[in-house]
Amino acid sequence: MFEAVFQSFEETADPGQGAPRLARLRARLDALGLDGFLLPRADEHQNEYLPACAERVAWLTGFTGSYGFVVVLKERAALFVDGRYTVQARTQVDAAAFTTVNVGETTPADWLKANLGSRQTIGYDPTLHTLEGLERLEKAASAAGARLVPLDENPVDAEWIDRPAPPSTPVQLHDIAFAGEDAASKLDRLRSELKDSRADALFTADAHALAWTFNIRGADVAHTPLPLGFAVIPAEGRPTVYINGRKLSNAVRVVLETLADVAEPNALPAGLDALGAAGATVRLDAGATAASFARRLEAAGATLQRGADPVARLKAVKNAVEIAGARAAHRRDAAALCRFLAWLDAEAPEGGLTEISSAEALESFRRETGKLKDVSFPSISAAGANAALPHYRVTRVSDAPLTPGFYLIDSGAQYEDGTTDVTRTVVIGAASDEMKDRFTRVLKGHIAISTAVFPRGVSGAQIDAFARRPLWEAGLDFDHGTGHGVGSYLSVHEGPQRISKLGTTPLEPGMILSNEPGYYREGHYGIRTETLVLVEPREILGAERPMLGFETLTLAPIDRRAVLPALLTPEERAWLDAYHARVLAEVAPLVDPATARWLEAACAPL
Repeated sequence: MFEAVFQSFEETADPGQGAPRLARLRARLDALGLDGFLLPRADEHQNEYLPACAERVAWLTGFTGSYGFVVVLKERAALFVDGRYTVQARTQVDAAAFTTVNVGETTPADWLKANLGSRQTIGYDPTLHTLEGLERLEKAASAAGARLVPLDENPVDAEWIDRPAPPSTPVQLHDIAFAGEDAASKLDRLRSELKDSRADALFTADAHALAWTFNIRGADVAHTPLPLGFAVIPAEGRPTVYINGRKLSNAVRVVLETLADVAEPNALPAGLDALGAAGATVRLDAGATAASFARRLEAAGATLQRGADPVARLKAVKNAVEIAGARAAHRRDAAALCRFLAWLDAEAPEGGLTEISSAEALESFRRETGKLKDVSFPSISAAGANAALPHYRVTRVSDAPLTPGFYLIDSGAQYEDGTTDVTRTVVIGAASDEMKDRFTRVLKGHIAISTAVFPRGVSGAQIDAFARRPLWEAGLDFDHGTGHGVGSYLSVHEGPQRISKLGTTPLEPGMILSNEPGYYREGHYGIRTETLVLVEPREILGAERPMLGFETLTLAPIDRRAVLPALLTPEERAWLDAYHARVLAEVAPLVDPATARWLEAACAPL
């Protein structure tokens, strides 16, 4: 009935290949005189979504999660994953070949310190490790009496005989009607920041920064409209953009060359050497820049000014046009999502739906808006026990039927005017009292974030516990952050802002974040309720300092059938009723009569 076009449900890696590929890699390492190799899931831009040619961890181990780090030694190999992926790794990875380690319990550096032997030599690809990350690994290796050595060629690539070619998709201009600020103005603001920090230039390998600064977009990676490339932006003079010229049409090149010199990526080493020869002080983010670039600059004579890429904060604070675009994108997306939820409510009780058919249906409803550019990430369409995996990815092999209980759908869309991300947990048939209790506690945490009021200067770490307290009171918790930043027709996972125990960046008006507490009972069910929120000023009578709060952007009913009203305070019930009244008022005019009738019932007062 429905045909997905933006995401694949095929299994992309084979755990059965782990042992033979590991054996081949070890043979190559032995021929190179190495005792081991370090392999992070990364590319030279440190992207979250990688081009197919950079999915080395998946090729070697079978693991397809977004965070992974592999250590290969002669007698043992370890795959490090975070708390989101411990269960997934057990199903995807050959446990006889790779030991899975939770990075929250043991870091790669700690593991190296405990497992490396004296005088061992461990290779690494310097284009894949950030400078800060590599320094931690070098310190650990040194403590064990071992040493790390950079390699000119990645040994995995030599064994990966059918490795895909690097992407080369056309670059598009991001219209001022969506960007809200021209690139020349952005460059002026960046130059001002560089002068304030007494840096001579900024080097960035972050494709998100490149896209935002120069108002360009691309399709070099899935789900995020990125043109892969690099930029050197001096405090005085013209920037240089290093990008594959075959990706530039004449029209795009003309516009880009009004702003910057354009060079091929293979000219980047000479460009970095020139900065060093000039004795430049170069700003770079040591936690997001590959060691190969940073150390080349130092070797050439440059002084590194370590610090956050100033583009990250500028990009995080949306302007008025981007905010208006986000609201429009969320209303459009809400209409598609509500059509899907109404369809699901009618079809699921009859049986026959699966995780894939449901995800395909939602994508089709979004595609019918006529504005969809891509899904913003592979939809997490999860029934029953699969929903207990926070970052579950359905494949043709794992595709499960929708059966009585909870069905979790976490999905998003890329529109030129905004990026969306929304999760709803839906009751199919009936839910147990325990399930309703957990659902309501997650909802209480969600409301606590939605209604939070806080002074300027507060970071996400300071309000993360608001979302967890109702779960903590029952001895429960969840192992992911409460919220991440979101871009404007860019990454659905954008920093530096986030709501988590590690979120130290102060929240500012104009930042967009997710609000997504959850609960996961392994082997049984999972719950997550996610909306996107916009940081905005709040006027409070008698306030002694500037205050902030959140505007909720996402508009979709929260399943009232899973709520235990007795667990909600009067204020929480009032919030839920007011939210549903707003959803009904804003979305009903955008949908067909049948969906509008369903919406009226779904949004009825509690």
